[in-house]
Amino acid sequence: EAILADKGYDCVAFVDAIQCRGAEAVIPSKRNRLYPLTLDRHLYKARNLVERFFLKLKQFRRVATRYERRARNYQAMLSLVSAVIWLA
Repeated sequence: EAILADKGYDCVAFVDAIQCRGAEAVIPSKRNRLYPLTLDRHLYKARNLVERFFLKLKQFRRVATRYERRARNYQAMLSLVSAVIWLA
């Protein structure tokens, strides 16, 4: 329903591609943008939660360096690490 991104992804083509797919682009505008986009700040705060979760995932060396060769094994490791993070 919504795509959350930082200012680096603020370009007309990217925002148009998101809107063509029926999603809302929640991207803060760059300072040099002629027509700033409206930003749902409440929804944008969720991006911080996602970023922090990925940082916690990268604390586990096996996930960060992708020791698993098969996708199903990597998915299993992600599930295990996610459960450990959730329980901690």
